[in-house]
Amino acid sequence: MRLRTATSLMSLLGALTLGVLAYEVVTPADRLEAGSLVVELPAHDGVLGIANRLQRADAIRSRAGFVLLTMARGSSRSLKAGEYELERGATTLDVLTLIESGRVKQHAILHPEGATVTELARVLEADRLTTSRDVARLSTDAAFLKTLSIDGPSLEGYLFPDTYQLVRGMTPEEILTRMVLRMRSKLGADIAARARARGFTVHQLLTLASIIEREAVDREEMRTISAVFWNRLKVDMPLQADPTVQYAAGKERRALTRADLQLDHPYNTYRRSGLPPGPIASPGLAAVAAALDPAPVKYLYFVAIDEHRHFFSYTIEQHNAAVARYRLARAR
Repeated sequence: MRLRTATSLMSLLGALTLGVLAYEVVTPADRLEAGSLVVELPAHDGVLGIANRLQRADAIRSRAGFVLLTMARGSSRSLKAGEYELERGATTLDVLTLIESGRVKQHAILHPEGATVTELARVLEADRLTTSRDVARLSTDAAFLKTLSIDGPSLEGYLFPDTYQLVRGMTPEEILTRMVLRMRSKLGADIAARARARGFTVHQLLTLASIIEREAVDREEMRTISAVFWNRLKVDMPLQADPTVQYAAGKERRALTRADLQLDHPYNTYRRSGLPPGPIASPGLAAVAAALDPAPVKYLYFVAIDEHRHFFSYTIEQHNAAVARYRLARAR
């Protein structure tokens, strides 16, 4: 009789324990407001380590419940490391299911037309996806450039401007490779032949396209700006493109001084004829198209009318008059 009673008590205790654990598994953690929280789970953390992190973050109600549920589902060896965005109010079962799936948090990173490698590096570092130092190092690493078949001094101009969905834990090599491959895909397999038809290599094409990208605000002007540069190249006239000097001086989008224009630098197109050694930013497809197909005009000069448009001239006299007119208008 005593044995039967003891057995019954043990069964009842087991049932109560299972009931408590079941409650812990299907009930959200306490003190959770609306919204979501982000938890980083390092590789090789183990089930206990993951459970500890989740409980410290108030993502689960019970560490023991998480561990037992993981064992019951046989997924203790298949939990995936990464950064997870968890809905506040999610149950332990919901949290475990997400970690089992490996659906880690995506970071939308915008690399716009006309942006530089330096600007990209700052964005990636701000989102803690990599360091700006690593991006700078890789961007000019000869061995890395060779793996990507880039025949130029850096990655500048070879990163396609787009929005990228990146995850924490990706290496800087993986991030940059994705951007280079997207540029290659968007340009198309015939890009080398199209550039060659204009007497250019792909590297030279991207170089000119990047200058057009940085000069033009209105896409409607891109082909005309392209024509100015093509016309200058034909007569060995310096391009005199301000964005190349900004790049050389490390001023990005800031105003230039007279001293900047005298800077002895390979990218200073006021002092050097022809194209600079490489691109100065990431050109978009519209700028590449404009570089391949300049407008049929003979302009040699242009000056900004306002923040969006330019006035184009054939002669230096016309250009000087336009410069005086529009600078006076902007000064008023």
